[in-house]
Amino acid sequence: MRVRDAIDADLEAVHALNEGAVPHVNSIPVKQLRWFREHAFYFRIAENESESDGLPQAFLVALTPEADYASPNFAWFVRRRTDFVYIDRVVVSPTARRRGLARRLYEDVALAAGDRATSLTCEVNLRPPNEGSLRFHAGLGFAEVGRQETEGGAKEVALMEKPLHGR
Repeated sequence: MRVRDAIDADLEAVHALNEGAVPHVNSIPVKQLRWFREHAFYFRIAENESESDGLPQAFLVALTPEADYASPNFAWFVRRRTDFVYIDRVVVSPTARRRGLARRLYEDVALAAGDRATSLTCEVNLRPPNEGSLRFHAGLGFAEVGRQETEGGAKEVALMEKPLHGR
């Protein structure tokens, strides 16, 4: 498995992965992925080097508090924390699940965070439920630190945090 920075040529394939994961992640246009590529702290993809198609099999996008990003979940953390890395979305292709790609991306973003952040943060859907993601995050050491409803009450999320560097 190889983890590398996303490039413009990846965006259509990343968009297809993202849209295939709705409602566990929000639908976004390719234009938003381009914005992430230009402004996100972290936008990397994982690919299986033994696969011949060269398409991304997973990706992770993360932001730091200074990002100008209009997400109610990101804003929740900005109001309460000062030095975090917010994982906005992580998606793994259905054909590549249970191969450690998401775990590898989380390890990589934690390394990239270095000393600039005391924690990784994210949200996971409670409504509609995403039990697999809740188990995954709990297994990585994330704990729920809050909840909020979004999209006019159509969604409820658990706001989660994992300390970095033993803090």
